[in-house]
Amino acid sequence: MALASPCLDICKFDRKADLCVGCFRTTAEIRQWGKFTDHKRRQILAERRRREAKLAARKTSL
Repeated sequence: MALASPCLDICKFDRKADLCVGCFRTTAEIRQWGKFTDHKRRQILAERRRREAKLAARKTSL
């Protein structure tokens, strides 16, 4: 069974980081999610915490 999309239906983007602030995927990853293998999807999901922390750190430094 394929890994489900991590979409939270928030769909707000931080344009500088090119990340959705709900699921922390790039616009390209969101568009191509259905074409990715489960391996690629796991790689993207593994990046979530790092991306979330990076975005939070950037916002607090503003």
